[in-house]
Amino acid sequence: MSARLTTGTPAPAFTLPDETGNEVSLTDFAGRSVILYFYPAAMTPGCTTQAVDFSASIDAFNEAGYTVLGVSPDCVERLAKFKEKSDIGFTLLADPEKKVLNLYGAYGLRKLYGKEIEGVLRSTFVIDVDDEGNGLVRVAQYNVKATGHVAKLRRELGV
Repeated sequence: MSARLTTGTPAPAFTLPDETGNEVSLTDFAGRSVILYFYPAAMTPGCTTQAVDFSASIDAFNEAGYTVLGVSPDCVERLAKFKEKSDIGFTLLADPEKKVLNLYGAYGLRKLYGKEIEGVLRSTFVIDVDDEGNGLVRVAQYNVKATGHVAKLRRELGV
């Protein structure tokens, strides 16, 4: 597992395909703030709850200047189905090789029903991207809960 990011550290640059196959990079959001969250698997109950919660708050996040991006190790086709089926209102990114998951410390050992397994650590980052496209981590949260996380994040960000 790679090191965890903390507040004030540079955000690792990335380029990943979205649910339509188009490449999305952190530099695409120069001058904006990005909420980058990592989740284990599309179309699972907890991940669907979290994505639907983000979708329900997407207008408030957008109005406050945030772009929401969800990342999972799923393939592009599965993300397209997930977005359509659950009416997700933001961009989903595919990281099947887990490169970005590892860069952000969002993949490693975790507990599942009392057993230690290797997998995605449900994590959320708020990244301020400067005009040159370089990101700085403002908020780094690991092992967040699927239920209630979006409401908690909104309170913390004043959104």
